[in-house]
Amino acid sequence: MIEIKRLGWQDRAAGSRWDAFVLACPQATFFHRAGWQRVLHQVFRHPTYFLYAEEGGRIRGVLPLAEVKSRLFGHALVSLPFVVYAGVAADDTAAADALEAEACRIAQQLGVQHLEMRNVDRRHDDWPLQDLYVTFRKPILPDVEANLNAIPRKQRAMVRKGIKNGLTSTMDPDVERFFALYADNVHRHGTPALPKRWFQALRDEFGADCDVLTVCSAEGVPLTSVLSFYFRGEVLAYYAGDDERARDLAANDFKYWELLRRSCERGLTLFDYGRSKIGTGPYHFKKNWGFEPQPLNYEYQLYKRDAVPQNNPNNAKYKLLIQAWRKLPIGVANRLGPYLVRSLG
Repeated sequence: MIEIKRLGWQDRAAGSRWDAFVLACPQATFFHRAGWQRVLHQVFRHPTYFLYAEEGGRIRGVLPLAEVKSRLFGHALVSLPFVVYAGVAADDTAAADALEAEACRIAQQLGVQHLEMRNVDRRHDDWPLQDLYVTFRKPILPDVEANLNAIPRKQRAMVRKGIKNGLTSTMDPDVERFFALYADNVHRHGTPALPKRWFQALRDEFGADCDVLTVCSAEGVPLTSVLSFYFRGEVLAYYAGDDERARDLAANDFKYWELLRRSCERGLTLFDYGRSKIGTGPYHFKKNWGFEPQPLNYEYQLYKRDAVPQNNPNNAKYKLLIQAWRKLPIGVANRLGPYLVRSLG
């Protein structure tokens, strides 16, 4: 008989069992790891519901959830905020169905407006769907030069331009340079920044499976940076930020090439370019690198809503807020940002 249990965020022994299942389950991703519960709790104090299905003493499925509540953005149970794919991961349909049934029960008990399941693949044809996002994933070839030649001609020329400009890349021991570039970048786009302690918590929790690569000009000035995750031979370029001068020096193309090159040399086999909204600048940038978009199937149960929520910058009702945010001094934006962004996810 399948029993649904809840992982305590301080239970390291059960967390190790959870992670062993995640590492072995083909459907699981880096975002299913137990450490996300600790980071969410420590930084944002979000109530978490990390559910696992157990039968005969063996874990058969996991589903990480967190409750997000905001007067501005609503009340939801999400799998998971701040990640791109963490829907149910299970050995079979019975375990998956049991986990989803418990998620629906908890959502209704909490009185949320909706339950959001951030799936890669479609699971329920009759659940409302958010089809705004895609992901970009591509195999890493075993030879460095072959990977360079596989980049489409125009973007390969940008990589070579970065090399010609004398750009250099280094792996940073902390998040200081990354955060300065990231916070400035999101401020220019009119969105609040996650707090620096979030990124430090990720590095502390995931250790060698989370690192920062920063690109500098020939004069040593930081231009662009990326925080990446590693999981089962994959590298996931997740958070990034750049200086306004990065574009003219081709620093962004050089940055992703350096991450790809280093990953190839480490023997990794897949490059995950991360999630983008369809039709945006990042979407076209990744396509120009030769990556094909793969739809993400975010499925919903709506309890106190008539339609799938649109809590993203494309929503016209946030236009004035975005314009006002851009005008804030960067120091003020960085102080206020965490109070807003904790409710977005």
